[in-house]
Amino acid sequence: MATTAEKRRAYDGPILLSGGFRPFFLFGAVWAAIAVALWLPMWEGHLVLPTIFPALDWHVHELLYGYLPAAAAGFLLTAVPNWTGRLPVVGTPLAALVAIWAAGRLAIALSAWIGAPLAAAIDLAFLVALIGLIAREVIAGRNWRNLRVLALLGLLLAGNAAFHFEVMRDGHAVIGTRIGLAAAVLLVSVIGGRIVPSFTANWLRNRAPGFMPIPFGRFDGAVIVVSALALAAWIAAPDHRATAVALIVAGLAQAARLARWAGWRTGAEALLLVLHVAYLSLPLGFLLLGAANLGLPLAPSAALHAWTIGAVGLMTLAVMTRASLGHTGRAMHAGRGLKVIYVGAGVALIARIAVGFGWAEFALLHVAVLGWLVAFVGFVGIYWTILARPRA
Repeated sequence: MATTAEKRRAYDGPILLSGGFRPFFLFGAVWAAIAVALWLPMWEGHLVLPTIFPALDWHVHELLYGYLPAAAAGFLLTAVPNWTGRLPVVGTPLAALVAIWAAGRLAIALSAWIGAPLAAAIDLAFLVALIGLIAREVIAGRNWRNLRVLALLGLLLAGNAAFHFEVMRDGHAVIGTRIGLAAAVLLVSVIGGRIVPSFTANWLRNRAPGFMPIPFGRFDGAVIVVSALALAAWIAAPDHRATAVALIVAGLAQAARLARWAGWRTGAEALLLVLHVAYLSLPLGFLLLGAANLGLPLAPSAALHAWTIGAVGLMTLAVMTRASLGHTGRAMHAGRGLKVIYVGAGVALIARIAVGFGWAEFALLHVAVLGWLVAFVGFVGIYWTILARPRA
């Protein structure tokens, strides 16, 4: 009987469909660039899409519920077979899943023409299909500890449904935005909390002796619980003083967690350092949001963009660049091109947070958009040949 590895090698279809990370990382990054490139002229009133979503809501939705699920799908469809020992989804089923995701992007953009209910159904179908697929693999492989990832995907689906409902009822989305952000933060906290210390420890073992990352334990679990409770309070009562205190406590706990992973020892390898910098956006977002809710002179948007650009943008970019190299047999090292990509995302993060402090809004928004485009257009430019060609 053929082994799992032999069955994987037996696939002879299009290379782009030989692993979930290939199409979803590539097309997700393309969409991340397009969505932000379109957002700026929409914000300035130079472009109107035939969507029922207001410009700001479309911008939020297409990053939280368009780009993020694609990046998550690329990671999970590659990781789950390693977790469960089962075959990956490749070929026609993978192409169908990509098509469902792409149809959702088109449906949202044309929702004023096709109607809000149909657009919502098409858009929600992707997360439903992804959850069903991952659930099947986790259950068949009896990999019960990863049910928590399924729960977070379910939270993302609930947030997307709430987003659509609010837009149809009120013309804009509030609760759906907060649920989506909470799901994004918790996904990074759970998955990032697994891979960042693990990758760091593997790299440091071949270096000089010194402080090593502390593996996942009760402290990490407690931080995730505290963060989830703070986010739940924020969803339900965002302006309450107790919520602000909970957010600050969660931010300090997340910062302490990050400090246990020896990030200061990774400066020689940008491929690792960027993971720690990206994770720093989690405690930063908690602390900024708590400070804004206590009345300090900054807008909540500073905190929210720490999460969206840092956790949704920079962290997924860090994972995509590293995973794509590893799973295609390339050297695990960040060259000059990757460093430019990371700097672009970092500039976008800093500029957008600065806007929340009331500094040069018009200029800094353009700087943030330019930094984001450098990052994601750069990723597509460097990685499309890697993702569309055979393993090295």
